[in-house]
Amino acid sequence: MKMAVISRASALAALSSTGNSRRLLQEEAVVFGRHDGLKKVAVSQRVKRTGGQYEHCRPGMVRATSLQPRRRVKDEAEFIPVSPDDGGYYTTENQGEPTISIEQLMAIREGRGHGSMWVKPSFQRKTKIVCTIGPTSNTREMIWKLAEGGMNVARLNMSHGDHASHKKVIDLVREYNEEAGAQVIGLMLDTKGPEVRSGDLPQPIKLERGDEFTFTIKRGVGTDKCVSVNYDDFVNDVDVDDMLLIDGGMMSLQVISKTEESVKCEVVDGGELKSRRHLNVRGKSATLPSITEKDWDDIKFGVENQVDYYALSFVKDAQVVHELKEYLRANNADIYVIVKIESADSIPNLQSILEASDGAMVARGDLGAELAVEEVPLLQAEIIKRCRSMGKPVIVATNMLESMINHPTPTRAEVSDIAIAVREGADAIMLSGETAHGKYPLKAVKTMHTVALRTEATLPEERPPANLGRAFKNHMSEMFAFHATMMSNTLGTSILVFTRSGFMAMLLSHYRPAGTVFAFTNDKKVQSRLAVYQGVRALHMEFSDDAEETFTKALSILQKRGMVKDGEEVALVQSGRQPIWRSASTHHIQIVSPGKYLKPKVSIN
Repeated sequence: MKMAVISRASALAALSSTGNSRRLLQEEAVVFGRHDGLKKVAVSQRVKRTGGQYEHCRPGMVRATSLQPRRRVKDEAEFIPVSPDDGGYYTTENQGEPTISIEQLMAIREGRGHGSMWVKPSFQRKTKIVCTIGPTSNTREMIWKLAEGGMNVARLNMSHGDHASHKKVIDLVREYNEEAGAQVIGLMLDTKGPEVRSGDLPQPIKLERGDEFTFTIKRGVGTDKCVSVNYDDFVNDVDVDDMLLIDGGMMSLQVISKTEESVKCEVVDGGELKSRRHLNVRGKSATLPSITEKDWDDIKFGVENQVDYYALSFVKDAQVVHELKEYLRANNADIYVIVKIESADSIPNLQSILEASDGAMVARGDLGAELAVEEVPLLQAEIIKRCRSMGKPVIVATNMLESMINHPTPTRAEVSDIAIAVREGADAIMLSGETAHGKYPLKAVKTMHTVALRTEATLPEERPPANLGRAFKNHMSEMFAFHATMMSNTLGTSILVFTRSGFMAMLLSHYRPAGTVFAFTNDKKVQSRLAVYQGVRALHMEFSDDAEETFTKALSILQKRGMVKDGEEVALVQSGRQPIWRSASTHHIQIVSPGKYLKPKVSIN
């Protein structure tokens, strides 16, 4: 087996130069074609290794575009593998090979196939699923079923429940992780934030269009004409003619007058007003601090229980993110901060907020309440685009399968909503009430899994980002990750990477390779943190001082668990911030076939 070794001094010249119109790198069946505009270039020969000998293959034609990775088109007799975890068209006769050729799959991905043709992709689902855990899903049995159905991250909504109930969920998820091993679930703590809510009512009130209703800052008021709010500056934050929204727009009232203690409104869109309803003012954010006293208590709870991410609600500027990160550093807490973009005040500061964060969530419920609803899809696309350019994970949330709270099947619009988020490049998509208190939590997860998987099978090849090599301010590693992606896409392989910090796995996720990124790490914290990154399957394994021994064990694990098959090639990558079995100035790629590489009698724990 041959190995490409690229030094820091020669890497950019070897991998990044675009001066040559066509350059072929032939290394263990690796074929690179340097771009030559948009015209076709003939590949004079290809080589492959069979039984220790190199033999020539027939000449072929490839279409090369500006450094755009393309998957190698194999001979028609070859088939594309399908993950056993996702099911496939297996028969006894074909012994595990699906009955669909790669040419047919490529035809569908490039829009040349029949619209009705549906082919399972050659990878497991890449877009991750975040599930909110609540009364209908907080049991051991249900958490296991959700994880097996597709959940990647468990969300703890601190707006509901107490620390004891959330601790129970944390313990159950950790128990599952210990048993599952290869399918680790991440833990996300979502802060309540400065929510403005109405007070308690003895019974729901039916409000009709044209009715007058009053909100007061006096405590304990709850009649059919007036109710308290939990925010003392509520009167100061609203003005006459402002539109007040209840539960994100389920009801709306227009402000007609106010006093020092109350705000009188006229009902525009009526409905049933219940206790403790969420209030928004269209186009405005409350002047409350982004992190309340309750939030700090919940954040401390998260530090004590070592959650993987905070979803920070109602972030208005970057300062609050810096404040939280400083607190985490002072407490030696290694927790990523995901900012929730859901307030009108966050939009003017969007760039600085994203730069300060470790990722973002498009929280469309409150965002659509504080801004015009038609702006939400545009903002969603823009936030995803910016996060992608920065190499930071982005989650799309709220109302994705809202109808499945009460119904066993989704609306067609909800299915399209999931598909759009996947096509726009979201790392993860989220379920809220669907899994927290809905009637069909497991069906909701399986629906989201199926729609995401189906959509991914039709995605076109990723084009190189405009800021190639500049997203992470680590040019050498970024360029290497990009070209490792090109290599794996050209050969149609998955990628195997070893990482202590998770950095190289994040880089590879940023470039969206066609195959799965199998990230082996010796740190369980890193393993669970990678659960939110698109296309990354993180596995825990102790590293040996012997590189070959570690490689062999990792390949054995993948093969034993059915993640790769006999004869299937894998791109083994060594790069990143912390060198493992290499000098800091060198980066490695090997193309290996587990069946040929493995040593006998390897012990797998």
